[in-house]
Amino acid sequence: MDMEARAHSEHPEALRLWLRLLTCTQLVEKEVRAQLRERFDTTLPRFDLMAQLERAPEGMKMNELSRRMMVTGGNVTGITDQLVTEGLVDRVEVAGDRRACRVRLTPKGRKLFQEMAQQHEGWIVQAFSALTVREVATLHRLLGKVKRHAQDRAGQPA
Repeated sequence: MDMEARAHSEHPEALRLWLRLLTCTQLVEKEVRAQLRERFDTTLPRFDLMAQLERAPEGMKMNELSRRMMVTGGNVTGITDQLVTEGLVDRVEVAGDRRACRVRLTPKGRKLFQEMAQQHEGWIVQAFSALTVREVATLHRLLGKVKRHAQDRAGQPA
């Protein structure tokens, strides 16, 4: 049973919408996880870590990676260790701080990530292919309003 099946017609439409969004997210994520596993023998957390590093060619400190990925430092360390072993990322010492290191993609890691990212983009486009271009734009705009409202209520910048 998916999240949406928990809602009934007497529930507010906003609650039913929330559950539909969660269900859609879970279905798309399940497909992305399966495709990453099948085509690249990797996981979504590994892909996410590499995506963060791809955006920072100079690399990132472990605590920054942990914060951006919203996971514990131990999770980031475990994934990083695996990727180092495979030659996809390396650790570089931070001048003036013996305890810190920056993690960055290796050329091999950058090449693999580019392949994965291209495929990932295609999977996401496919996930929304039931909608017209205009419907996608409308949904994006409407969800942007929800995001801004939630950020305003939480006192966060847009």
